[in-house]
Formats: sequence, C-alpha cells, structure tokens
Amino acid sequence: MFSFFKKKPPVEVAATPQPEPAPAPAPTEARVEPPAPAKSVFSPSSWFGSKPAPTEPVVASPPVPAPEPVFVAPPAPQAPVAAAPEPEPERSSWLGKLRTGLRKTGSTITAAFVNAQIDDALYEELEEALLMADTGVKATEHLLEDLRRRVRSNMATEASQVKGLLADAITDLLRPLEKALVIGEHTPTVIMVAGVNGAGKTTSIGKLTKHLANEGASVLLAAADTFRAAAREQLLVWADRNTVEIVSQEGGDPAAVSFDAVNAGKARGKDVVLVDTAGRLPTQLHLMDELKKIKRVVNKADATAPHEVLLVIDGNTGQNALAQVRAFDETLGLTGLVVTKLDGTAKGGVLCAIARERPIPVYFIGVGEKLEDLETFKAREFAQALLG
Repeated sequence: MFSFFKKKPPVEVAATPQPEPAPAPAPTEARVEPPAPAKSVFSPSSWFGSKPAPTEPVVASPPVPAPEPVFVAPPAPQAPVAAAPEPEPERSSWLGKLRTGLRKTGSTITAAFVNAQIDDALYEELEEALLMADTGVKATEHLLEDLRRRVRSNMATEASQVKGLLADAITDLLRPLEKALVIGEHTPTVIMVAGVNGAGKTTSIGKLTKHLANEGASVLLAAADTFRAAAREQLLVWADRNTVEIVSQEGGDPAAVSFDAVNAGKARGKDVVLVDTAGRLPTQLHLMDELKKIKRVVNKADATAPHEVLLVIDGNTGQNALAQVRAFDETLGLTGLVVTKLDGTAKGGVLCAIARERPIPVYFIGVGEKLEDLETFKAREFAQALLG
C-alpha cells in the first residue's frame, strides 16, 4: 500500500481546470504498474522490503510450523510409566486390613503416648501394653531397653518422637523374620506344611498355591492329611479352584501319599510340590512321630527334600504360638512360618517373642479368608500396623 501512494508525486499537475479526466486514467495506470499480484506471493514482511527476489527464500524458511514436532514429542508414554506401580494400591488395601486386624493392640499401645511425658511412668505403661499384646517378657525387656537407648541418642523430647522410635525398635527386632520364599533352586521344590488343628493350614495351602501360580510356578498338591475327615475333599476344592493337579488316596498312608507326590512332581516337571499334613497338637506324640516319618519318606523320594518345612500358626493364640514353634521346630526343623487370622482380635505381638526367642522366617501373613488375603511379611509394615 505504501509503494502505491509514493509513486504519484505529479498529482499536483492534476489540479488543472480539467481535473476529472486526469484522475481517472492515473489510477488505472498506477494499478497496472505495480505488480500487485506478485507481492501477494510474499509473506507480509516482504511488503516492507525493496528487493522482492531475496524475499522468496525467506518465504521458504519461515515454515515455522516446525514447532509441530514439539507437540508430537511430548512423552505421552510416560503417563503409563507413572501408573505402573499398580500393585501398590492392592498392597495398601491389604495393609489397611492388617491395621484393622491389629487395631486392638495398636490402640492399647498408642494410648500410652496420649498427653505423656518421657519419664518412668511412660515406660511402665508401654511395658504393660506390650505384655498385653503377647510380646512376651524377654522381647518386652529388649524393646524397652532398646527404646531408652534410642531416646537418649536422638535426644527426643516429645512423646510422639518416642512412638516413632518404638516403631524403629520393633522393626529392627522383626527384621530377621523378613525373608522371601525361594522357588527354583530345586525341581521340584518340596514344601511340607504342618500346623495344629484349626490354625488354617489347609486354607493357607490353597492361598499359597494361588500365590505361587501368580508368580508363574506350576504346583502339585499332596493330600497327605488322611487323619482328619474331609481334609482330602477340602484340598480337592482348593486344587480345582486354583486349577492345579493333586495326588490323593482316600484313607491311604500319609507318608506313601507324600512319596508318590514327590515322584509325580519330578516326572511331570512341576516347580513345587506342596504336602499337606494332618493337623495335630505338639502333645500328640504319635502324630508328631508321623510327621517325622513323612519327612524321612520324602527324603527317600528326593535326597534333598523337603526343601521347606512350614508351620502355620494362628495369630490369635498368643504365647501358645511360641510354644508351637518350639515343639514343631524341635521335631521337624522348621524353615518358615505362615501367620494366619490377623483380621480378628489378633494381638500380633507374639511375632516379637518369636523373633527374640526362635527367629524363624515369616514367609506370609494372612488377614482374611480370600485368596488375595495372604501376603508377604514386611517388618516395617507390621511394626507400623502394630502401633496403629
């Protein structure tokens, strides 16, 4: 537009007596002279330049739509990466059940810290609360001594700090119990499972089967609990629910069933053979002897077996659970524990007693009847749940 008006200085001559015809031809000539259509080819910046030719390359470079790749680049795949820890919500849901199950214990211990001063009265209340939680005398004395040392070294001045230090002390005490169940060093890995009547042994075997199957292990069950009525049928239900194979003999000898199951597991290339034994009390000596026999016969089928001997204990039995651990360990040589029924009125402190007097690893703890309610044991999680 600017170039169009600057090229008409002789407009003053057009101020003669015949102005009307002059202006009409002037605009037509002016419109023909400037190649207006050519200017429309250039970008708006070329309208201010005197050299249209060089502006054409400028037009080629301005395809500044190059930022478009920036919109393609935004790493959308990172969103799923952030959402990857999906198992965490499941774990947190399970931890909520654990806290609920140990609420009775947690509320008793937490009550000692309400409006408390760090003095002998606080330690006396904690001692009483820990004993009521089935922690046992030895473990309670150890925890309080460790707690006093931590309070001094950390120069704690608030009761809330003492509670955190107590959680640390319980975590360190329980840490030796935190161990993973290893599968794969032997094929098959033979696991004997024992426990007293009503501890949830057969149910725990069903849940453990599900846990192993989820990890990709092939499992074979051995229904060696021929002593209890309907035990075989119960295990058959679990085998069907988990779609695994089972070796059983109605009224057969438990040791013979176990022997056949180990051989079948080897022949079929199974990863795990789970042997369910009859529930019994440690005082039933003839049944405890039968456990020894099963272990000897399994060892004949596989010179390295059994590779794991687990005891299932009821979390509600308190100090009696410690007595069971002692008795079965002396008879079989336990390698791990499964703690069940921590969803009721369980006090849970008995694990501290076990850790202090008979530190056998706790592979799993159960908080309900569902298959997913059996989870791996973590010392820190349990300590925090124990304190509410």
